[in-house]
Amino acid sequence: MNALEITDLSVRYGRTRVVERVSLSVPKGRTVGLVGESGSGKSTIAAAAVGLVRPESGSIRVDGVETATGGAAARRARRRMQLVFQDPFSALDPLMPIGDSIAEALRATGRRWTRAERIARVRELLAQVHLDPDRAGERPGAFSGGQRQRITIARALAGEPSVLIADEVTSALDVSVQGAILNLLREVQQELGLSMLFISHNLAVVRYISDEVCVMRHGKLVEAGPTEALLANPADPYTVDLLDAVPVLGERMQF
Repeated sequence: MNALEITDLSVRYGRTRVVERVSLSVPKGRTVGLVGESGSGKSTIAAAAVGLVRPESGSIRVDGVETATGGAAARRARRRMQLVFQDPFSALDPLMPIGDSIAEALRATGRRWTRAERIARVRELLAQVHLDPDRAGERPGAFSGGQRQRITIARALAGEPSVLIADEVTSALDVSVQGAILNLLREVQQELGLSMLFISHNLAVVRYISDEVCVMRHGKLVEAGPTEALLANPADPYTVDLLDAVPVLGERMQF
């Protein structure tokens, strides 16, 4: 069974259809990269998956459960999917201590937490993303961009997801810290057995982190397949153009 299955998804903004009949799946414990230029519809798929955008048609299933239906099972399925946003500077309330931001996300587990349990869990999550748990009382302004992105990852993990959607999570960061965030995502994925949909316009980044790649252009999926096989022999001219834009090809990037 796939952890995330998107079937014939179409999304329209006004009169413009920005995603057209896209189908893709994320196998359990694997990372699927969704790559394409800005405006190709990648982030709209992420927004539709987590319920921020209403699809025109199609279905979204998490662990085999349709998320659009009513009832407790659909709510639980939606909670098992968590989104890490692109911009860590706007994703966090500047007036709220980071520990409180992470604690709020514990509600997605559907469990009741005592105050002591919340504090202990927040500390665990901060340690898991390699931040000092003793800084839980500090506000976002005390942290660098890379540290803030670690906080947003901790907040996503607080919901105990089976599927993590990472939407352009390195694009707002300095190149010097992008690799550290990618390695952190790979680390927590392996530790927790997560499945991940990794969205980026940067094919080199997608190549580094993904087991499979889906290539989008103008709201449509143009090709998909195992990462190295697809990039070694792309079938669509657009994928070739994306490859030509990568400075160094061949082996996976080393961060």
